Amino acid sequence: MSGNSERPELADPAHRVTVDEIRELVGPATPHFALQIRQRIARLIGGLPADEEARIEGERAIRRLEQLAEEGVTSGIVQEGEQPLPSLNLGAHRTEH
Repeated sequence: MSGNSERPELADPAHRVTVDEIRELVGPATPHFALQIRQRIARLIGGLPADEEARIEGERAIRRLEQLAEEGVTSGIVQEGEQPLPSLNLGAHRTEH
């Protein structure tokens, strides 16, 4: 099923992904799931032509998700002393191989 159990039609190679489906995937993203959602979107748009609307939206979404994963997020109005949801702090978790 390639990770789309909640939307099995997305796993069907014959399914043509839409802009709305990309937006549905990105909407609830949090920093800790942003990279997983990014990978899912990359798989969905991988075979689409460069000028396809869903691919263009998917590429935008991938950039936003990468930023979300790196920078974290605040929600609504930021109160004094409020901290954003933490990023993944990718630099701190990288190990040399």
